[in-house]
Amino acid sequence: MRLFFLPDRFVLMAVFTLTALLAAFAFGPYPLSPGDVLRALRAGPWAENDTAVVVWNLRLPRIAAGFLIGAALSAAGAAYQGMFRNPLVSPDILGVSAGAGLGAALAILMGFSLLWVQGLAFCGGLLAVGTVYFVAGLVRRHDPVLVLVLAGVAVGTLFSAGISLAKVLADPSVQLPSITFWLLGGLNAVTTGDLALAAPLVVAGLLPMLLLRWRVNLLSLSDEEAAALGVNVSRLRATLIVCATLMTAAAVAVAGIVGWVGLVVPHAARLLVGPEFSRLLPAVLLLGGGFVIAADTLARSATAIELPLGILTALVGAPVFLVLLARSGRTT
Repeated sequence: MRLFFLPDRFVLMAVFTLTALLAAFAFGPYPLSPGDVLRALRAGPWAENDTAVVVWNLRLPRIAAGFLIGAALSAAGAAYQGMFRNPLVSPDILGVSAGAGLGAALAILMGFSLLWVQGLAFCGGLLAVGTVYFVAGLVRRHDPVLVLVLAGVAVGTLFSAGISLAKVLADPSVQLPSITFWLLGGLNAVTTGDLALAAPLVVAGLLPMLLLRWRVNLLSLSDEEAAALGVNVSRLRATLIVCATLMTAAAVAVAGIVGWVGLVVPHAARLLVGPEFSRLLPAVLLLGGGFVIAADTLARSATAIELPLGILTALVGAPVFLVLLARSGRTT
């Protein structure tokens, strides 16, 4: 099946994402009708009326960031689940979220600007996964997948302890709330400049996945069987880890820690289109982007104050995951 062939279920996913996008433009503290949104879009970003400012300067960057982050986390989750042959794996299995969180916490603790917070968060995520891969490379007598997972748990715990230490040392009136809210995730501070920095990193991680989509399916086999079919398993696994880490670190650096997206969305997409990666990848991109856009719309519309995005994705994602788990159990 061709990658961009759209059967009925892909059309439904596209409709879901488009509906979430339109709702994101319309709902919020400043509600807009569909006509208002269309007129503001036609007027362009240079219009000086309030509606155009809300659409172009406030909501459009958030919507674009929501789709980018949802797509990145979902694609990384699908790649990790296939690579580790484990449906419970999420993008932070190798400690990237904990590393990014520690980098951001240290930047806030030292009073750096938002750009430095994002930059150190990105570097912290890469450092955590690099440490995991280095430690796993020292252990050669065991299953490499198991060693990676165990090293990821240990390194993630170590970096999480560093976050807790940063919280203890932080000023409780200013720095501690900033660290806490950053760790909860959110798109309220995203700008077009953030998108310009994060989008190329996400695309750079996604392109190799697209090019290697046929080979990723072979990682569901044992390493010996995949090697017998002509796949360099170690190289392919390392490539996917680098790509997924790059995408996840870029997403976390922009929006903070947004959980459950990379775990729930691949499961939902797999139920709709099956496990074959060439179909699964575009499906998770659509569903992941739409899911985060919808969650962010709910976060800024449900109450008088804006809720952290990470809380909404957990409140929605965990029950959905349980439903999907029960449904898959009945169909097996």
